[in-house]
Amino acid sequence: MDTPTNEAEAAKAVLFKEASAIQEVANRLNIEKFSRAIDILFQERGKIIITGIGKSGYVGKKMAAMLCSTGSPSAFLHPAEAVHGDLGIHQKGDPVIFLSNSGTTPELIYLEPVLRERGAEIVGILGKKQSPLGKKVDVILDASVHKEADPLGIVPTASFAAAAALGDAIGSALMKRRKFDSLQYAKTHPAGQLGRNLILKVKNVFHAKEYVACLEKQSWIKEAVIEMSKFPLGAACIMEDKKLLGIITDGDLRRALLETDDINSVRVDEIMSKNPQKIGPGESLGVALDLMEKRKPTPISLLPVICPETENFLGIVRLHDILAG
Repeated sequence: MDTPTNEAEAAKAVLFKEASAIQEVANRLNIEKFSRAIDILFQERGKIIITGIGKSGYVGKKMAAMLCSTGSPSAFLHPAEAVHGDLGIHQKGDPVIFLSNSGTTPELIYLEPVLRERGAEIVGILGKKQSPLGKKVDVILDASVHKEADPLGIVPTASFAAAAALGDAIGSALMKRRKFDSLQYAKTHPAGQLGRNLILKVKNVFHAKEYVACLEKQSWIKEAVIEMSKFPLGAACIMEDKKLLGIITDGDLRRALLETDDINSVRVDEIMSKNPQKIGPGESLGVALDLMEKRKPTPISLLPVICPETENFLGIVRLHDILAG
């Protein structure tokens, strides 16, 4: 029976072999052919159809998901189902990616003339350039590997990794061609934290001053405790008219209470942080998060929100509000 050490060494060997296979694909990448493939796949209208069977089909599904999320509408088409009605997903002129390690996949060979009749140009990500499919596609991207990474050398491991990496390379190149930026990416991921950070503004999530503990500078600590209990946001804002003078956090209160026996002997303006870091309501959540995390000497967990025109205090945004999605 293999020891855990032997098993771990075998696992490391798989990782090194797959990494080596991807490196070999990168070294072999033909710039002219790759550029031609991107020319075919880049479309102002329509979508990219990706097809393959078996393990290549799983690569194709992953590739279609990556392309869709990065600005290149794509769909996976199962080659066996295509000729039984699913071909309707392909519209005239949609470019196609064939995925095949052997280059002999019968379903793709059968599908090729059907797609040609529909005006398709075809990019082949193939494990064998000299193959029946290699003769039928418009451009070949070489995904061949010297040997599979598993102990038997027969399971689609290195070949899967190489084909998937080429798919990522295609997606990344199309992002460059489309000038696809982080804001566009966020629009395809509105439910994720990146989407929240880029799309939502402080004004969408902050707590208005009516729901924030607000005190005058001559208030006592006891009054701060009462107000912060009514509005448990972790801070109280010290005000003069509509302007913010300073802020007291839960931590400031605890430290002050440890240092005094009489909570009616210390005023809030004696322990408040003057001129705290602030933010405007129109800033993105990403900007707010960056201000909190990079604040020196220590990060903070909330920011007062100030009107940039009048400098009036509007409310508070907390780290929890930003990460609550």
